[in-house]
Amino acid sequence: MLRAFLALSLIANLNSAPEADQEFIDSSKWQAASLLSIPSVPIKDASYVRPVIGAEGAIAVDLETGEILFSQNNHRSRSIASLTKIMTAIVILEENNLDEIVTISKKASSEIGSQIYLKEGEQMTVRNLLTALLISSANDSAYALAEYNAGSVENFVAKMNKKAKLLGLYNTSFANPVGLDDSKNYSTPYDLAILGRYAYRKPFVAETVGIKETTVSSINGLKHTVVSTNKILGGYLNIEGIKTGKTEDAGLCLMAIGNNGDGRKVLAIVLDSPDRFKETKILLDWAFRAYKW
Repeated sequence: MLRAFLALSLIANLNSAPEADQEFIDSSKWQAASLLSIPSVPIKDASYVRPVIGAEGAIAVDLETGEILFSQNNHRSRSIASLTKIMTAIVILEENNLDEIVTISKKASSEIGSQIYLKEGEQMTVRNLLTALLISSANDSAYALAEYNAGSVENFVAKMNKKAKLLGLYNTSFANPVGLDDSKNYSTPYDLAILGRYAYRKPFVAETVGIKETTVSSINGLKHTVVSTNKILGGYLNIEGIKTGKTEDAGLCLMAIGNNGDGRKVLAIVLDSPDRFKETKILLDWAFRAYKW
């Protein structure tokens, strides 16, 4: 009876604004099908005290059910740096074929920040540009994809914001496809948890974000080494990704998924953390010790 009640409650609230004490990250219709069969919900061991996290915003959720295991300033909006690129990847994956060929513009090739140093006129598949975007957080790849998809960066950002509304990200706004500091580019730990769960259900994202290093080649024969910015991939927590971020306003950010080896996965997010890798490991380790499924 309890599971049936939870299923009905969640479905009824898919389109409602999130409340501060809401127990589940389930805010959009894309999850409704999975609610037909409610998976086991993690139960907390009361003997485990809340971990001390220095991040300005943080959250840990059960990847499968969306239940919130830990939260800190859950609904407070902040700059999110390159976690923005998760939405960029989603829009591209839903609107473009991976084998389509993109010609790099002068503007995309001259973008600042993290990049793989694309050349003007170079041609590369959507697949390879997304690989560079997700693994090494390449700004030039993100801009090239945005221009290719929508004709201009401005048009693409409009698509990002439209998708955010469809997913129920009520405290999220995008101003560019890479996460450069801007008063109109922000999100919350809660919204990012929704976004991360949605993105990870896409096979290309799940397969790509766990790669530590690879090489992508253009149609022109140019090769680019792509190295992950996530320094804690693998390890005893079996960390599988998903995205790093770092700017002056946002500080050090990280969205990561840990796997306890039993098939249970936890999504952890820290925003403006004094040590994003250490604090993410603390969160994931605590979650797997404090909760039983």
